Amino acid sequence: MPTIMPQSELVRKSLAYITEQRALNPDKPVDRLLDEAGMRFNLTPLDTAALERLFRSPLIDGVHGKN
Repeated sequence: MPTIMPQSELVRKSLAYITEQRALNPDKPVDRLLDEAGMRFNLTPLDTAALERLFRSPLIDGVHGKN
């Protein structure tokens, strides 16, 4: 029987998934990764928008060397 996960845990898992995928496939567009994570983790549009803002921020791009 599947376990129901809190939405915040799904967001954390999707964040880890996107970060991992960016490391493995640096040329893959963030938009595509966000779509994949949204479907994989059943994120709400609001959660997806929050992740998009996070990955578009200069801090995250600087960490991954994409200034």
